[in-house]
Amino acid sequence: MRLTVTPDTFRLAEVFTISRGSRTEARVLTLHIEDAGQVGRGECVPYARYDETLESVTAQIEALALPLDRHSLQTALPAGAARNAVDCALWDLEARQTGRRVWELAGLAAPGPELTAFTLSLDTPERMREAAARNAHRPLLKIKLGTPDDMARLEAVRAGAPKPRIIVDANEGWTAEVYAELAPHLLRLGVAMVEQPLPAGADDMLAEIARPLPVCADESCHDRHSLPGLKGKYDMVNIKLDKTGGLTEALALKEQALAEGYQIMVGCMVGSSLAMAPAVLVAQGAAVTDLDGPLLLAEDREDPLLFDSAGVHPSTPALWG
Repeated sequence: MRLTVTPDTFRLAEVFTISRGSRTEARVLTLHIEDAGQVGRGECVPYARYDETLESVTAQIEALALPLDRHSLQTALPAGAARNAVDCALWDLEARQTGRRVWELAGLAAPGPELTAFTLSLDTPERMREAAARNAHRPLLKIKLGTPDDMARLEAVRAGAPKPRIIVDANEGWTAEVYAELAPHLLRLGVAMVEQPLPAGADDMLAEIARPLPVCADESCHDRHSLPGLKGKYDMVNIKLDKTGGLTEALALKEQALAEGYQIMVGCMVGSSLAMAPAVLVAQGAAVTDLDGPLLLAEDREDPLLFDSAGVHPSTPALWG
């Protein structure tokens, strides 16, 4: 067994801005695992919010003792980007070695397309209205917010796109007071869900204030160990493979979260179709799918995922799984 990890950069179609900053490119790590003449691939996006860099995640991966399998990997690396790339590559490798699709190996039903949100990044109200108007044909828009003066942005997006469902992601940018003030207006403007309104670790107020619309845990939910701390504060969990540490834990988190009464959202970092392909399997039947990473890129992998009016389609074997 041989493991190779390389950095790759994909240009974004437009500047992408959230409450923590802006970017013009997606910087990812691509992993290849070769064994017995077959090669499996995975992709991860190291995230500074979780103290990850391209260099630190590469070092984690290169320090792994080989050979390894998905079971031993779960204890060899913590949840995070490094384990995600390796876990997804191991799934892909097994699919190629056995001639079976990953969904079959995982005991899942054959996947189909899932309608996905399209993200409007944080900008001035005027520019967000223009972006909303350009994308008003989409069934679900996700708005990046997270500043004390977001009311004008909300009004502008709804004016630009009167018909789509809207979800809002504050990226930990609000205080309890700001959220309580905005909540009635979110309802008035037809917002269907709000994602991570308060900072992780400082979100206890969500259990004490009214939650008139569903609140989704993103930064507050990484893997199954996160679930006890969400009780009474959140109605939905956002499953991202770069947080769970791969498809293996993502599927387990989905099963346990559903059993505990949470709705499921499946999201992504800004990455290529290779990163989204495993997440499409987790997104089957989810309340919200947010796997628009490739739609934000100016360039993508060969054999990319298909996006059409039905949503994001499962990958072909040429891409992954």
